[in-house]
This record gives sequence, C-alpha cells and structure tokens, in this order.
Amino acid sequence: MSKYYSGTVAQLESIVAKAVSQKRFEHILRVRDYAIVLSKKYNVNSDQAEVAALVHDYAKDRSDSDFLNVIDAKHLDPDLKNWNNAIWHGVVGAEMIHDELGITDSEILDAVRQHTTGSDNMSLLSQILFMADYLEMGRHFPGVEEARALTDNNLQSGVKYQITHTLAYLASQSLPIHPLSLTTYNYWVKHA
Repeated sequence: MSKYYSGTVAQLESIVAKAVSQKRFEHILRVRDYAIVLSKKYNVNSDQAEVAALVHDYAKDRSDSDFLNVIDAKHLDPDLKNWNNAIWHGVVGAEMIHDELGITDSEILDAVRQHTTGSDNMSLLSQILFMADYLEMGRHFPGVEEARALTDNNLQSGVKYQITHTLAYLASQSLPIHPLSLTTYNYWVKHA
C-alpha cells in the first residue's frame, strides 16, 4: 500500500497504463525513474515523487470535451477554455486524478497542476516533477545534457533553464504563452 494512493503502486501503474497510449506510458515510466533519482538527491519523499510522476500525464489522452466538462463542473477559471490539452492535462487533469484515482495529497496535485506551466511557488516536489518531465532519458533536444547537468547540480537552476528555454521556443514559433508560464519565468529568472 502506498501512503499517497489507496492501493499499491503496481495497481496505480496498471490503471495509468490503461488510460494512456503505450508511447505515453513509456514516457511516464521514464519520468517516474528520473523523479525518483531527483527526489533522493534533493531529499524529497521518493514514494510521493513516484506517485506524482506516475499520474502527471494520466489525463493527457483525454478528449477536449472531457476537460471542458470538468472546467464547468468544478467551476475552474473560465479562461482555461481558451487553452488546450497542453495546459489542460496538468491544470484540469489534477481534478481528474483527485476524483477518479482518489489521490488527495495536495503536493502531488499541485505538482501535476504545475508540471507544464510551472509556478512562482513550486514546492521541491513540483520542481522535481517539472524537471523530470523535461529531462527524462527519452528526451533528445539541443541543450538537454546541459540542462541535466544544471539540474543535477542545482534544482532551481534547472527550473530557470527550462522555463527560459521553453518560453524562448514558444515565442520563436509564435505560439501563445500561458500567463502562469510568464509568472514562472519572472519569478525564477530572479530567484534561481
């Protein structure tokens, strides 16, 4: 039994595997592995990090209508309707994780909410999930080794690296940037 889930971690893995594609599930397992490594390095409960990583993309393969229904039912910020799965699977997905999987740990739910946009008030667990999702060993992009080295040396430096490079990429592609990502950037560029 897990302190953070009503069943075993193996049972949780099985439920998540059925909710997402095989490719997504393989990503989730790599994020889990990286999150455990980072949690041990930065003295965060590795069981909590494992559960957060296993559920972080639980809602990723859901339909737009599923997310829109939850936004309405939970009376979430109506501006969320102007976004898409890239934002919804974290921010709205945390509500699905709570309701469907019975995960009530506020740090886990916040880490899931923040794993795509970041936040100016990220716990160590949130920072670990944010970086594990970005750096899991299936990721291959220019600068990934530098980002891994930075994160291994200083978690906050890794967060700053990721948010800086992610925003630069989104801007270079003329893609919209969620306000929480801008808040994250403005905070971490000064504090990391």
